[in-house]
Amino acid sequence: MTDKFIDRIKPDWTQIERIRQETQHFVEARDFPRTVAEAVVMVLSELVENAIKYGHYQSPDDKIAYSLAIGRDSIIVEVTNPFAENENFQELDRTIQWIRGYQNPFQAYVEKVKEIAGRPLADMQSGLGLVRIAYQGQAIIDFYLKNDNSIAVSAVYHL
Repeated sequence: MTDKFIDRIKPDWTQIERIRQETQHFVEARDFPRTVAEAVVMVLSELVENAIKYGHYQSPDDKIAYSLAIGRDSIIVEVTNPFAENENFQELDRTIQWIRGYQNPFQAYVEKVKEIAGRPLADMQSGLGLVRIAYQGQAIIDFYLKNDNSIAVSAVYHL
């Protein structure tokens, strides 16, 4: 049996805190330890933030869909947003493959932090979000393209 919630939001930064609070409540209400709830909250908020940053919104009606499904042995977070095949898509694929290239996500995290430390302060994009999901969120990241010109990025947290 799966316990699940699904919601849709406009790509608006002011929604992030509400999503965090609702997710925290949803996970904790199912008697998971606070550490699990915090990891899932971070994973979902990072994915929604990426959807806001990199989504391809052409209409005021375009929205971000997100879901959280709690199964017997995992929690699956999925975020879907409109997309246009471009550099962001290729960068997403490269980043996920790069993370998977490490035996342990901690190693990828350390390498990414070293890379960021060597950049100029004016460089506003850290690229740390997906690595945080893999390491701090202890989640396996994947994505797929949907027929409606949207992309779904998922993260599986194993219980």
